[in-house]
Amino acid sequence: MDSDIKLNPFEVALSNLSISSDFDSKDFAQILDDKHPSLKEEFNLPKINKVTFKRHLPVANGDSNAVYFCGNSLGLQPKITKKLINEELEVWAESGVNGHFDHPHERPWALIDDHVIEESAKIVGAKASEVAILNSLTSNLHFAMISFYRPTPMKYKILMESKAFPSDYFAFQSQVKYHGFDPKDAIIQLEPRKGEYTLRTEDIIKKIKEEGNQIALVLFSGVQYYTGQCFNMKEITKAGHEMNCVVGFDLAHAVGNVVLKLHDWDVDFACWCTYKYLNSGPGNIGGLFIHGKHANSQIPRLSGWWGAKPENKFDMALNFDPVFGANAYRLSNPCVIAVVALLGSLSVFKKTTMLELRQRSILLTGYLEKLLLNIDSNQNKFRIITPKNHMERGCQLSLQFSSSEEMIKIFEGLNIEGIVVDERKPDVIRVSPAPLYNTFADCFKFAEVLKKLLQTV
Repeated sequence: MDSDIKLNPFEVALSNLSISSDFDSKDFAQILDDKHPSLKEEFNLPKINKVTFKRHLPVANGDSNAVYFCGNSLGLQPKITKKLINEELEVWAESGVNGHFDHPHERPWALIDDHVIEESAKIVGAKASEVAILNSLTSNLHFAMISFYRPTPMKYKILMESKAFPSDYFAFQSQVKYHGFDPKDAIIQLEPRKGEYTLRTEDIIKKIKEEGNQIALVLFSGVQYYTGQCFNMKEITKAGHEMNCVVGFDLAHAVGNVVLKLHDWDVDFACWCTYKYLNSGPGNIGGLFIHGKHANSQIPRLSGWWGAKPENKFDMALNFDPVFGANAYRLSNPCVIAVVALLGSLSVFKKTTMLELRQRSILLTGYLEKLLLNIDSNQNKFRIITPKNHMERGCQLSLQFSSSEEMIKIFEGLNIEGIVVDERKPDVIRVSPAPLYNTFADCFKFAEVLKKLLQTV
């Protein structure tokens, strides 16, 4: 993973900085922000009085910007998004159906999803023909598994990580049942070693080699939602293919977070949502990757009108002539508002690259980790269960507390101070410094508030 980032940029940056301030000082955080600026000005930041956990509790500086560390759940709104949506509403109001082909902003609705393919492909490391923007994450998993989960009596199992996001398990379970297999037998949920919180790559590869003759599909997260572990997708794909397994990934927490090279890694398929690190808005449209090597194959798939070639789509003929590549998986015309909301965020991504964002992300997360370890050096109050190795994590640190009750008190205290994070039962708070808009000053403030809360809880 992240083979372009050999050394930990955070440690390199520290060694290259001539700073008299201590690393756990506000001045140090400001120096890092000056040297490694974010694109924060491109986003709308929630106000503290709008994000407090309990509205009846007093808040400090209610009109100030909140510190938002929840991009792993819902990304912030790009400022340009409202403008783009309002433009489409105006076109609809003024032109009606003619907006499908005659559009004053050169975004005819009949081709609207074409405007988000190229940048999406760059973000996931794919060819444009390998990416489609459609449906939602779990829907796309089902559509992909119709093509790629083709079990036989001897080769029918699905290998996944234990404690994957429940929606993934529900999808796998229903697919297995649909094909007449018992999920207890057909789904392998790989557990971490005793006393550990994350999976070792060698254990994943070992399991593939041990049971590969029975495994039809290897389907992991790119980044695990609970622990923040970033899986070695390249090596997992290689191992799966060596055992003649199909390999796919749920990239909900990986897309826009870590460097992806889906085409080069030879991944068969991948699915993602766009409302987390891609900042397209709550519940917005999903994405699908189908490797180009499958474009001309005869694998089965569900078809719809929107997957037909555009040059003859409106002939209304009954002979389905699919467009080349992943877009053949499109069924119906997408919601224009949803697509332009994604377009707004992608226009911000165009101002940088995933490699640049990843380098800044490692700096941010490394700095936050150092602050947290400094305030709890003995790890008596909480434990960071996210891997320490920067190549094995994205921009998330999962903090595990001693009890669910203590975690909730800390969570509520952070919210009252205008620091937006999320909790995952039973005892974890997830903190995600997104490299597009979070700052080192945000990290410093989080650590200062957490330190105060730990002294009182």
